[in-house]
Amino acid sequence: MSNSQKDLLYTVALAFFLLTMAITVTIFASYPLFAVAIKHYYLEQAVGMKYGTIMKNYAQMMDYLINPFNWQWHLSNFSSSAAGRLHFYDVKKLFLLNFGVFIGTGIIVAKFHKIRARFNRIFLWIGIFGIVLAVLMMLNFDEFFVVFHEVLFRNSDWLFDPEKDPIINVLPEEFFTQCFILFFIMFEGLNFWKARQKKA
Repeated sequence: MSNSQKDLLYTVALAFFLLTMAITVTIFASYPLFAVAIKHYYLEQAVGMKYGTIMKNYAQMMDYLINPFNWQWHLSNFSSSAAGRLHFYDVKKLFLLNFGVFIGTGIIVAKFHKIRARFNRIFLWIGIFGIVLAVLMMLNFDEFFVVFHEVLFRNSDWLFDPEKDPIINVLPEEFFTQCFILFFIMFEGLNFWKARQKKA
């Protein structure tokens, strides 16, 4: 493999590695974010449950979503509709795909670990695109949230009915906004950092 081919392979792999790294960190950072959200948005009062109970159900939800050995959807204190369970199944597949890409591209990046800057300008353009996307998100998060789900999911199961899927009552829009903001900060920082690197 020529150096040019190695540079291209490394650049493509690194672009996906940085994307999936930002997603992965955000997924796990959602635990402390949610722990704060319970108190900040008065979720205990919203659903009439104690802090520990809500946190336990969130942990059950996340274990289902991120654990490749757990394919049984179960929340101790929240009922779920068939459509709701299907949506979480779709989310689980996306999470596992993200982890798979993260590991696979990480191996490629580690193999070609020397600084390769032939195509580093790509990361600058990715960062600029990310800024534009973030601005659009902040201008109208509701519309962004709808488009985001329409792109990722083939159905409308993500439109939860609180009566049938009461878990949505402890997942306020502000919580998702914070997760998106954290993701964009990490994603932008990683891409602009890589764009500034010089070839060894």
